[in-house]
Amino acid sequence: MTRTFIALEMDAEQQHFLAKIIRQGTLLLPDLRWVDPTGIHLTLAFLGELNDGQLLSAREATAHTAALAQPFTYSLSGLGTFGPARQPRVLWMGVSEPTGALHTLHQTLNQALEQRDFMVEKRAFSPHLTLARIKAPLTPAQVQTLQQLLSDYQFASSIYRVAHLYVMKSELSGSYPLYTCLQASPFRQA
Repeated sequence: MTRTFIALEMDAEQQHFLAKIIRQGTLLLPDLRWVDPTGIHLTLAFLGELNDGQLLSAREATAHTAALAQPFTYSLSGLGTFGPARQPRVLWMGVSEPTGALHTLHQTLNQALEQRDFMVEKRAFSPHLTLARIKAPLTPAQVQTLQQLLSDYQFASSIYRVAHLYVMKSELSGSYPLYTCLQASPFRQA
């Protein structure tokens, strides 16, 4: 069985940019579980544990979706949280892609997966990059620090180009999950 997801990978420039944010956040909120910047990715579909046949189907769905997509660009759009303001569960960096190509890619992938009998997420797609997970309840001082970080953090993001869709393997061991690319499917060229 292979723990599998389909995602967009971050390039070295993005990883460096996100690493700076994580370093700053670690100084302000050391009790959060900050992610390894080299493992940050934009998940489009988490498929869970797959047998060999299911993994082959996931690879086919990914290749099919990528063959229909054209390269596009996006930028990072600011920090946010999932969960209640006083007890959030995740701190994330938003992704902005005004043409709709990212949402179209997500919809096309979900259709390809459903055609191959995969269960797909029914919640609205909220593209983001997870920076930290919050396992324990925050103290009032930590909540205040986090809210200050969210409201004060300003930056200018570069524009990033996307031209591949990746099937990824996730192995849970040690401090951080280990991610391995199983397949990189190129988008069609315009």
